[in-house]
Amino acid sequence: MTDLADLSAAELLAAYRARSLSPVEVTEAVIARIAAWEPKLDALYAYDPEGARAQAKASEARWLKGEALPLDGVPTTIKENIRTKGVPVPLGTAANDLSPASNDAPPAARLREAGTVILGKTTMPDYGMLSSGLSSFHRLARNPWDLSKNPGGSSAGAGSAGAAGYGPFHVGTDIGGSIRLPAGWCGLVGLKPSFGRVPIDPTYYGRVAGPMTRTVTDTALMMRELSKPDARDGMSLPPQEIDWLSLDDDVKGLRLGLQLDAGFGLPVEPETKAAIEAAAKAFADAGAVVEPVGPHITRAMLDGLDAFWRQRSWVDIAALPPERQAKVLPYIFQWARAGEGLSGAQVYRGMSQMLAMREASLKAIQPYDFILSPVSPVASYAAEWASPTNDPAKPLEHISFTVAANMSDQPAISVHAGLTADGLPIGLQITGKRFDDLGVLRLARAWEAMRGPIVWPSLS
Repeated sequence: MTDLADLSAAELLAAYRARSLSPVEVTEAVIARIAAWEPKLDALYAYDPEGARAQAKASEARWLKGEALPLDGVPTTIKENIRTKGVPVPLGTAANDLSPASNDAPPAARLREAGTVILGKTTMPDYGMLSSGLSSFHRLARNPWDLSKNPGGSSAGAGSAGAAGYGPFHVGTDIGGSIRLPAGWCGLVGLKPSFGRVPIDPTYYGRVAGPMTRTVTDTALMMRELSKPDARDGMSLPPQEIDWLSLDDDVKGLRLGLQLDAGFGLPVEPETKAAIEAAAKAFADAGAVVEPVGPHITRAMLDGLDAFWRQRSWVDIAALPPERQAKVLPYIFQWARAGEGLSGAQVYRGMSQMLAMREASLKAIQPYDFILSPVSPVASYAAEWASPTNDPAKPLEHISFTVAANMSDQPAISVHAGLTADGLPIGLQITGKRFDDLGVLRLARAWEAMRGPIVWPSLS
């Protein structure tokens, strides 16, 4: 019998509606799952089981009275950098103060309004600038598929929590791959929506919030709520009526580009390449037209963005008093400090690479409906490492397939493609045209059906 903690949100909502399950018993099952896994994973921050129990009782009462909210009673976690009222937002670093947030940021507000049971927050690295669970503030997050491995980041705890079954819903953020990378390395569905599709506060170039779940349908359920408007985000898209749960579609005749070489960064490992090629073949066998696509962003683009991000981060760190600077994760401090001596012209040229990436990515997808690629060139790596290279001089070698979509407004999703011989997940990335979030979800759902179910890791 399936453990209640492993049921999808769609299954839970159907069971609540039929009164065959209660949010109270499901929340208790998730709390038990967390008690078993969390000493090994360290995925959570500000975990509040008693608060979750109270929310579950209130949800149960609404279901019994016929007043259920859209996602009533579904256990949920929220990434630490997304404000929740009354909870400090350390941004993954011991250098920040711990003043409680005065309100819910838009993604947290939408999920609370929809009736989810918020268990707590999930961990992240310093300032969200690592694809790792390494942090100067939080304990080291680990990957449930192999506790010696990294869940990825910066939505590190969300990746761990989703794979371990801390409920169906998890929210991450993504500015260069921070949803898709941990989703790929943890076997999850991770959607980076079109820029502005999900209101967020504070907003920033390329930064989005999005779902991390075990199924495409659950991602769609989350998007139905997360995409609702919020005036606090001045860069959000106009509200649009989207039938998020209309996921069935025929792939026959779709034009799919297949990109297996980013042109720079880490080389694609053979097992990763084989898994993505197998997915592409399955689409071709189902009637899609699949054609190879060459690299479209360059080393100069990535290096320019790296320079801009370093200088941006150093401005924030340099403003701290010395005693707080000393608390920043040494890797991040070393990486950011390299931006200290950059000239205004160098920073400007670095920032301009966001537009260069945008133009190149939109041009590359123009002949196609979607582009298939790996999420990461490599499978997960040592839990204690800051990135797959663990080198602050080469920090972005693994984001060559993910970062361009952040700069081009395009939706992109990670969906589980298979396992390495060592049992580590491989992520398939599906990138769509600007604002075609539903199309990306539909193609991901088609692949999910072709691929079949996942056997999730367990402690037994």
